Amino acid sequence: MKKLLRKRVLIPVLAVFVLISASSFKNDFFEIAKQIEIFTTMFKELNMNYVDETNPAELMDTAIKNMLDDLDPYTQFMNEQDVEEFRIRKNGEYSGIGAVVRNYPDKILIVEPYKDSPADKAGLKAGDEIIKIDDVDVSEYNEDASELLKGANNSQIKLTYKRQGATETATIEREEIEIDAVPFYGKIDDKTGYVVLSRFNRKASKQTQEAIEALKAQGIERLVLDLRGNPGGLLSEAIEVCNLFVPKGELIVSTKSKVKKFNQAYYTKRKPLDENIPLVVLINGRSASASEIVSGALQDLDRAVIIGSQSFGKGLVQRPLKLVYGTQLKVTISRYYTPSGRCIQSLDYWHRDEQGNAVKNTQFNEFKTKNGRKVYDGGGVIPDLKIEALQNNAITRALIQNNVVFDYATNYYYNHPISDMSNFELTESDYSDFKSFVAAAGFEYETKTERELKDLMSSGETKDFGAEVQADYEKLLKDIQQSKISSIDTFKKNIIKELEDELIKRYFYQEGLYNYYLKNDEAIVTSSKLLADSAKFNSILQ
Repeated sequence: MKKLLRKRVLIPVLAVFVLISASSFKNDFFEIAKQIEIFTTMFKELNMNYVDETNPAELMDTAIKNMLDDLDPYTQFMNEQDVEEFRIRKNGEYSGIGAVVRNYPDKILIVEPYKDSPADKAGLKAGDEIIKIDDVDVSEYNEDASELLKGANNSQIKLTYKRQGATETATIEREEIEIDAVPFYGKIDDKTGYVVLSRFNRKASKQTQEAIEALKAQGIERLVLDLRGNPGGLLSEAIEVCNLFVPKGELIVSTKSKVKKFNQAYYTKRKPLDENIPLVVLINGRSASASEIVSGALQDLDRAVIIGSQSFGKGLVQRPLKLVYGTQLKVTISRYYTPSGRCIQSLDYWHRDEQGNAVKNTQFNEFKTKNGRKVYDGGGVIPDLKIEALQNNAITRALIQNNVVFDYATNYYYNHPISDMSNFELTESDYSDFKSFVAAAGFEYETKTERELKDLMSSGETKDFGAEVQADYEKLLKDIQQSKISSIDTFKKNIIKELEDELIKRYFYQEGLYNYYLKNDEAIVTSSKLLADSAKFNSILQ
């Protein structure tokens, strides 16, 4: 009788729930169908009736990108070329000339040729500007011209490029290029190993394990894992890298979404390579996504000491969804949370300021690590020990983003021949030259405070307060401008670090840079000293 009564009560409740769910789904589906019909009709009428000829593909591309711009920058439409580029980043393999390049409307800039790659063998250098690929003028090519550098293995390509004002040519034979996840590993001292993990492609955990095993065979007893500048990649590889250091069955990351099937918890599945080796992880402001999963999880589990500067703060998870005609939508499906429960997403893309920029989180919640240490959410992974030369600041970011550091390094390279890295040193005279170079380049950048002051002054509100207040505002703007100029000296240590990194790569490639790091990088020197002091190391983790 009781069972029958429960059934009689339960069935109507379930029926109501199904009805509500179905109704909600029906309403959402109707709204989507309605908007698609409106857009399709508008698109057809526009192309049929507009006064001039239209390009439907370009119009649609613009419409899609503008629609996605209101979301976050990681939700992107990918055409066939973008899908191929995404595949290359995941797998770390392609056929081409073997160089990092940057696209511009009228040229392709060589940022870094890989050592012994076809580009390197042909004599291409960082700073070279490719203006023609075979018979194709880059300035007249409407699509991604860098795709022309890729092609069939052993096929030839003729490049026309500019270097220091002179036009030169090179014929290059494409080769299979493998992008290593671990470009370097070595020993800081007899007992301390150093592994650089530069990206989380499909090779990340395998190459990290192989590097550690090779170093352990050489007698190391402690380890520094360098994730600085690592932009992330595959979530699965981040979990596998953590699994090298933590036991099976440990929670590494969880994801939460409005779509129930995307709510998942990810645990380690294998026996670790070494769950006891003393470990330091290095991060900086360009360590993002999967790098933050690894550093955040190892921090929460009190498995590693994190050293460097605050990480980027990307706590959003993307998944590529297949569309039609070989295209895909890379869409943000969830947020990820470290073992302590914190989400380290720094920018709130759903709340923007008057300029349309995402608002930075300023209120942080406190969480506890496994041993009870305090950690915080909302702004990237905060290191246990901060390194001054790695701290984020507006002037250094602007100098990098505007290619001022890169362009100075290009000029320096051709005016200062160096054959031995032991002789490399950026002198006071060099830094003075750099400041002159910055001034001559007409380098400018605008701070948030300046933008707000200028907006206030242009609105006319300051005039209501009288001439004296107006003059104070103008003086404040001048003072800010002067402080920006002096900040090149204030943040000299940070800027010199970026200059040295860029310059050493010009002379001695990535390998030379990492060898230089072993004895001269402040973060690595600090890490090795800490690891050698087991009492101090353990006290940080307690």
